[in-house]
Amino acid sequence: LLESIARIPASTELSSEVRYKNPVVQADTLYFVVSQSGETADTLYAMRELQRKGGRVLGICNVVGSTIPRESNGGVYIHSGPEIAVASTKAFTSQINVFYILTLILARMRHLSYEAGLSLVSGLESVPDKIKEILADTEGIKQIAKAYSKYENFLFLGRGLNYSVAMEGALKLKEISYVHAEGYSSAEIKHGPIALINENTPSLFLVPDDELRDKVINNIKEVKARKGKVIAIAVKGDSEIENIVDDVIWIPKAHTLMYPYLMVIPLQLFAFYTALELKRDVDQPRNLAKSVTVE
Repeated sequence: LLESIARIPASTELSSEVRYKNPVVQADTLYFVVSQSGETADTLYAMRELQRKGGRVLGICNVVGSTIPRESNGGVYIHSGPEIAVASTKAFTSQINVFYILTLILARMRHLSYEAGLSLVSGLESVPDKIKEILADTEGIKQIAKAYSKYENFLFLGRGLNYSVAMEGALKLKEISYVHAEGYSSAEIKHGPIALINENTPSLFLVPDDELRDKVINNIKEVKARKGKVIAIAVKGDSEIENIVDDVIWIPKAHTLMYPYLMVIPLQLFAFYTALELKRDVDQPRNLAKSVTVE
C-alpha cells in the first residue's frame, strides 16, 4: 500500500527474526512495530535491536501504557478497546486503518492528487457502513462454515493487498477451530501448493473487482480443473464467479483499496462458525495466550 500509493519503498519483516539476522539499520529509514498488547516479546526485542543500531522506531499498539509505546520513539494507539478473546479480530482492522491513514498523509505530501486523496478518504468513510451490511446478514457464512466443517485442510488465496488478508483468514481458522489452513498468494499456487489440491482440500479465494480479478479467476479455474472445491469471497453483482465456484460469500462493492477491510470480516466469521460447529472454545483456544511475553 505504502509503495503503490505514496511511492515510498517499504518491506515487512517477522519481528521474531529481526534481532537474529544482524539487520542493516539505516538512518533514513523509519521502522514500525505492531503489537496489540504492546508487550509481545519478539516485537519488543526487535524494536530494541533497531534502536540500539540507531533506528527510529514507531509503535502501533492497542494497550495504553504498555512497554512498546513507552520505549518506542513515538507511534499511535489504535484504541480498539479491550479484546476479550485470545484471537485478535478488531485490532487487525484498526492496525491496517493506521497504515491507510499514514499512507494517505504521506502520499498527499508527495505525488497523490487532491482528487485521488479525496476518493481514498471517501472510501475509508464508507467502510463502517459496509461492514455493518456484512454483519447484518451472516446466515450464509454460517451455513457454508457448517457444510465445510468436516474438512481437515484448507487453502486461503488472495493477491495484492488481499494476500495478507488470506494469511489472516488461515491463521484465524487454525487458531480457533484447530483446522489446518495455509495462506498463499494465489499467484504462487503453481509453485507447489497446487499439488495439495483435491476434493478433500477446499480453497478459499478472495476475489475483489480490481485489476487482478481476472488473474484470480484463472487461478480458480486451475483449482476446479483438479476437482478442488472452491469458496469465493466476492463482490455483489459478480455473476461470473457464482458460475465457477461451489459457494460464494458476498461483500458490498467498494473502493478497490478498501476490500481488505471487507474481505477479512467473512474470513473471521467463517473461522468463528467453523469453531462453533466443531465445539471449540472460541474465546480461549488451546495452547494460546493473549500476549506472547516470552520467546
